[in-house]
Amino acid sequence: MTPREARTLRVGALSRVEGEGALHLRIDGGTVTEARLEIYEPPRFFEAFLRGRGHTEPPDITSRVCGICPVAYQMSACRAVEDACGVTVDGRVEALRRLLYCGEWIESQILHIHLLHAPDFLGCHDAVELARTHRAQVERGLRLKQAGNAIMEQLGGRAVHPVNVRVGGFHRAPAAAELRPLRERLLRARDDARETVRWVSGFDFPDAGTDADLLALTEPDTYAIESGTPTVLPSGATAPTGGFAVRDFGRHVAEQQVPYSTALQSRLDGRRHLTGPLARYALSGHLMSQVAREAAHDAGLPAPGDGGTVCRNPYRSVVVRAVEALYAVDEALRLIDAYEPPARPAEDVPARPGTGHGATEAPRGLLYHRYTLDADGTVTDARLVPPTAQNQGAIEHDLRRLVQAEIGRSGLPADDTALTRLCERAVRNHDPCISCAAHFLRLTVAHG
Repeated sequence: MTPREARTLRVGALSRVEGEGALHLRIDGGTVTEARLEIYEPPRFFEAFLRGRGHTEPPDITSRVCGICPVAYQMSACRAVEDACGVTVDGRVEALRRLLYCGEWIESQILHIHLLHAPDFLGCHDAVELARTHRAQVERGLRLKQAGNAIMEQLGGRAVHPVNVRVGGFHRAPAAAELRPLRERLLRARDDARETVRWVSGFDFPDAGTDADLLALTEPDTYAIESGTPTVLPSGATAPTGGFAVRDFGRHVAEQQVPYSTALQSRLDGRRHLTGPLARYALSGHLMSQVAREAAHDAGLPAPGDGGTVCRNPYRSVVVRAVEALYAVDEALRLIDAYEPPARPAEDVPARPGTGHGATEAPRGLLYHRYTLDADGTVTDARLVPPTAQNQGAIEHDLRRLVQAEIGRSGLPADDTALTRLCERAVRNHDPCISCAAHFLRLTVAHG
């Protein structure tokens, strides 16, 4: 490629990601001048669907946003509605919510690791080819996913789009005896999860780093999942600069439309930011269970929380996801062992006018909901900010940097197939959930 030559790559449909998106890359004279993640999946209009509905309905409606992370939407919706109505749920109900969320973390992280991301590191075209060359590892992954699904089924009523969650808690809380079969299954799953961390830690990781600010929920004494305070670790920093209240999320995270995507892009106080495993681990990895911290250390991840090195390599996010899956298994066991059925499965949540805010950590990152209710509990306004929409700007910037770095090391790939493989791999590092992100469309109708 001579300095005057230009090359444009367009991938019409990204593979091994959730949802429908395309990729556009332009290189002029060896310099990447444009990188776009074009989300063309039709907008979902969930925010419009929610207007006019009763205040008890958002958890059931929003869970349909995504079949992989429905619990994240249910929990964020519950928190926002309960906040608007001034209700705090019983601590034993909170523990059940965390246990259900652990099930989603297990099944989602394991799905990404084994079926979507691992083929990139092992030279396989897809999960079918991976199952032929690494059968034992894929079978182990399926067992782990089934363990996560079992938690979802037990507490949620079914593995996809659970039906037992409601504002204020659950329609029904299980007896302690009903959780014992889960415990036996999770003990076996913990061994599988340890082996998964060992397996992915042996992958070959290109040298790379994101320069986006990291954003995740934090809690004082635990690894934040179902609640927390939005906390920022700026680019280049090794310690957080502080956080802000969930109710102030909209003051710090601003959404904007880009002309090539049905997903809004976000900025955190005017800067690119990234949510998800890298952010959570950097901010709270020291609060994981001992078994998870030991696995992270053995896998070569830096020890977070001590002001030292921060893992910012997007390729190594697969290791963090594996450690998080192990933590979720271990945390689920702890919650089952400590479980005491609540006096009531749900608190009453009477309607009142107001605006409520809720945020939880979906497997892919921080998910924010805001609802405004009138006096009889009717939703008059709704806002959903999913993690992939927040991450889109950072994904595009990382894509540009990674391709530019590859050009500097080895030159521009000779054909579009190799360049496509490089670009798709860079996108899959972030496990984008495109269906969650596609929630906006501006339509102009011209007459005459």
